[in-house]
Amino acid sequence: MRIAVNTRFLLYDKLEGIGRFTHEILQRITRANPQHEFIFLFDRPYHPSFIYSDNVTPVVLYPQARHPFLFYLFFEHAIPYALKKYKADVFLSTDGFLSLSSSVKQYPVIHDLAFLHHPDGISRLQKLYYNYYFPKFANKAERIITVSNYTKTDLIKQYQIPDGKINIVYNAPSLGFKPISFDEKNIIKKGLTNDCPYFLYVGALHPRKNISRLLQAFDTFKKNKPTNFKLVIIGRKAWQTSDVEKVYQSMESKDEVIFTGRLPEAELYQITAAAFCLVYVPLFEGFGLPIVEAMSCGVPVITSTTSSMPEVAGNAGIIVNPYIVDEISNAMLSMINQPELVNHLQSNAIAQSAKFNWDHSAQQLSSLILNS
Repeated sequence: MRIAVNTRFLLYDKLEGIGRFTHEILQRITRANPQHEFIFLFDRPYHPSFIYSDNVTPVVLYPQARHPFLFYLFFEHAIPYALKKYKADVFLSTDGFLSLSSSVKQYPVIHDLAFLHHPDGISRLQKLYYNYYFPKFANKAERIITVSNYTKTDLIKQYQIPDGKINIVYNAPSLGFKPISFDEKNIIKKGLTNDCPYFLYVGALHPRKNISRLLQAFDTFKKNKPTNFKLVIIGRKAWQTSDVEKVYQSMESKDEVIFTGRLPEAELYQITAAAFCLVYVPLFEGFGLPIVEAMSCGVPVITSTTSSMPEVAGNAGIIVNPYIVDEISNAMLSMINQPELVNHLQSNAIAQSAKFNWDHSAQQLSSLILNS
């Protein structure tokens, strides 16, 4: 069988949610199925590390699909041309985009419908494109793969997709996320925060990620509980970050906040494992990968009551209303003031994270695609 795959989110040293899912799943499926041929369809020059095995043929198509007009050209012209040229039997698209111009069986991975619930987080043109095309993609799909029960329910509600057409394939933590020793934690804290314990946020600085309220909550926490705790924020600036900058400049404890920008994976593993607690309170997530990454390190979490996050965190975190700053701040205080609670959540974190496994997810997805 020839499986064509949309791999435009395989960006070297820039893997985020969709890119991470694509990388972890594809490296396992391609190596486990040498009898099948995989055609990787990139929209820009690729890094050789993404060519996981001899049964992968990389193809670069144009134009680079990073704008709605270019989305159309890429998926309605370049993709159907490639599917025909390489005689693909199926098309797997890990970012949910399909080609309405091709009759090949197509399997989208739709991670979320954030554009419906938080349209202010994208441009007007993107909003128009997504609202027009995603219902069509969902109906065009042979089957839909999604990453949480929340998103499955959302697809059924928003697009009236039959329950039996949607399969859940969870995200999972990379193997590098694991507990580390007390001495290793001290070494990391010495270099990062001058020996101070820290709360951690990992993710893009984007309005939907709720960074402004996180900063306000940390400022309130410091006023109520003078400690040496820091807040470490790891991630790239996305767009519409002026509000974050405004809140940051108004903080009394802004000197206690450390912005690292995007970090290499090895550093991310270590800094996550050395954290006292992950504070991850977006307004909306299709999954929430940093939650399971932290839990895999035995790090408890504070996360949101909204969308998929309670499903992912389970009993390994404190769940708060992300719109209420005092709830976030009070959860930080609870972590500091109740060591027995922290111990309980640390134990639960390892057990909860074990429910999410890339090997299992890859087997699930491959059985859907390869048995079509």
